[in-house]
Amino acid sequence: MDLGQIVFIMCQLAFGAVAAFLAIMLWSKTRDAAWMLVIIGAIVAYIEIVYFVLEKFGMSINFLMIGSVSIITFILPLLRMVFFIAAFLIMIIRQSKTK
Repeated sequence: MDLGQIVFIMCQLAFGAVAAFLAIMLWSKTRDAAWMLVIIGAIVAYIEIVYFVLEKFGMSINFLMIGSVSIITFILPLLRMVFFIAAFLIMIIRQSKTK
């Protein structure tokens, strides 16, 4: 691994940890469904970063495969987007009801 990859991984882990920490802090202060889904999406994004780093070091979990791709590698980005989509839909529905 070269210096650029190490810096990239360290930045992803550091900024992801800060985002996940702040998301957990916000979780305790809000009970709004849309915000909860955004918070869960941020936490899933950090899980995705940690899994990516573990995979980079050769510690991947390959118990279920879709072709040559691990199901976890397939599911994590989709799961994050599902939470964000649900949060945005809730906000759109909420905004359209107020008009």
